This record gives sequence, C-alpha cells and structure tokens, in this order.
Amino acid sequence: MTDALQRLSNEGVAVWLDDLSRKRIQTGNLAELIRDKHVVGVTTNPTIFQKAIVGDERYDEQLRDLAVRRVTVEEAVRMITTADVRDGADILRPVFDASGGRDGRVSIEVDPRLAHNTEATIAEAKQLAWLVDRPNTLIKIPATRAGLPAITEVIGAGISVNVTLIFSLERYREVMDAYQAGLEKAKAAGIDLSTIQSVASFFVSRVDTEIDKRLDKRGGDDAKALRSKSAVANARLAYQAYEEVIGADRWKALASAGANVQRPLWASTGVKDPSLPDTMYVDDLIAADTVNTMPEATLDAEADHGKAAGDTVHGTYADAQAVIDALPTVGIDYDDVVQVLEDEGVSKFEVSWNELLDAVRGQLEKFAPKDGK
Repeated sequence: MTDALQRLSNEGVAVWLDDLSRKRIQTGNLAELIRDKHVVGVTTNPTIFQKAIVGDERYDEQLRDLAVRRVTVEEAVRMITTADVRDGADILRPVFDASGGRDGRVSIEVDPRLAHNTEATIAEAKQLAWLVDRPNTLIKIPATRAGLPAITEVIGAGISVNVTLIFSLERYREVMDAYQAGLEKAKAAGIDLSTIQSVASFFVSRVDTEIDKRLDKRGGDDAKALRSKSAVANARLAYQAYEEVIGADRWKALASAGANVQRPLWASTGVKDPSLPDTMYVDDLIAADTVNTMPEATLDAEADHGKAAGDTVHGTYADAQAVIDALPTVGIDYDDVVQVLEDEGVSKFEVSWNELLDAVRGQLEKFAPKDGK
C-alpha cells in the first residue's frame, strides 16, 4: 500500500469515510480506518442507513425494545440512526480534540422529505443536534431553495452544518452566503463563532454521469472530446469561488471574530464509469482546506494506487471554465443538468428513507408483543 492517503492529508485534504454502520462501530472497523487509513471524519445519508440496518442482527435488540415501547416507525428510525452517529462520534472524539474541532465529525441528515420545507428543516436540525448530543456532529441540510434560509437559521443558533446536495456554482455561492449570514446572526447573539464548523458538500461524479449521458446521446467528436471532464471542472471552479469568498472583506470580518472557513467537501467521489481511473475524483481535486468523503472502495483504491502528488486545483481555473463554456456548443444546458441532479438527489434520498421506514416497520411488527402483552 502506498501512503497516498497520508500525502492527501499533508496537502490539506481531510479524508472522510462516506459510510457508517453498527457493524463498523462494533467490530472496530471504524477505529481501524482512523488508525490505518487516515480517516478523520464520517458522512452518512438515508441510503447508507437503509443499507446498514436491513438484515443486520446487531440492530435487533434495540428494535425489540422499541417495539415493546410501541414507538412510531419514524421515532424508531431516529433512535437507531442517532445511536449509531453518537457511537461513531465517540470513536472519532480523539480526532476532534486533536484537530481543535475541525475534524473528527460525523454527519447526520435531516429527513429528506423536509427538503422543501424551511421551518420543518430548522426544527428537525435542532432536534437532531439535541438527540445526538455530541459536539463533533454535523447536521446535514440540503442546498435546496428552501434549505438556504434553514442553513442561516441553524448556523445562527450555533449548530454546525454540513450543507449537502450542491451541484451548481450559483447555488454554491448562495450556500456560502447563507453560511456567512448565519455566522453574523450567531455573532449578534453572542455565540462564540470558533465553536461553529461547516462544510459544503459539492457533488462530483453525478455531474459526469448526467452530462456524459447527454453527450453520448448527441454523439460526434466534439461531444466525445468533452466526455468525463465536466465534474472535475465544475468542482475546480467551485474552489475558485470559495477562494474569492474568503478573500472578501465580509469573510475577513467574520474570520477576525473567530469564524472557521466553510470547507468545500467533495462528495460522490466514487467513479461510476468503469472506464475511468477509480481514484480520479480524489487525485484531480487536491487542494488545501478541503474534505474528500469517500466510499470504502474509493478509499481502498486511493490507498492502494492513488497518485496524490500535490495540489491539482490551482492553475486549472481557465481550463475548467473552458470545459463548462463548451457545453452549450454541444447542446448541453448546464442549468438544466444541475437542476435535474438536485431534484434527483432529493428524490433518491426520499426513496431510501421510505425504504428504511418500511424495513424498520417490518422489524417492529416482527418484535411487537403478542396478544396485547
């Protein structure tokens, strides 16, 4: 195994695992990844929990207790998922302490069915923070139109946030604005800004998946020449936008008051197209003050043969912009692509959440007391 993951860390890229389960927690696997593969954080989503809980006997005892108490299926899901997040946060607590709160965090997402309801998202974010009750938690709020004011309110309450499902450069700038507005509210309320952390999860591989599908449908050499270039270009331009924001006077005033930067987090970094290098969305997005949250297969691939050879973002902005600018010339509507991806992202998480509810409902019925006892 090369030490590509160590080199990533040295370049300022925080290595996070995009997965969590009771199996990882109880077998010591998560602790091993922290020790051996430089993992300093964990992200979760409804799909991850759905896959973790279904069919794993490690959840049976808690499910049996919940069934005896006759809790609703929604409450059962929240009790189960927050228990895993709490335990994961405890395992990562030494990393949190050693990094001054920058890393060592576990993310948990608000109910995806609330993605278009601002007030409900705010209420659930506060409830999740209370339920998990660990300082090294990030509450995931989707970057939908309704999510933006929720981000401001939750940050303003002093709760650390992982903004998820960001696809467009315009929406990313709105997310950074919402974060700064939240910090300004927190400051006005007398909250210590240094206690608030945030990451902005900019999705990568799904952009190539959608655009390449459209390029293949169009055909032609000009379309073929753009294949599998848009996702990295989009992310690199996001980092350029990040640098512009932290270089502005508004941010400098917040930083002087103790605020932490909202790090760009590269999400969806598993390669979907088998013809592409399996570490492409890691090695091509190396820059300081970023996070790369990887599924385990990508983490293992990077550890085994990742190239991780220094900054691969700075100096690329003109070429990246040229890729995005070329899309309309081959009939690709960037704005339509990112809106489709946002809508699909929310929808997919809703489907996974409903599948999780159905699975837990079945388990609660299985363990329910018989004959009314």
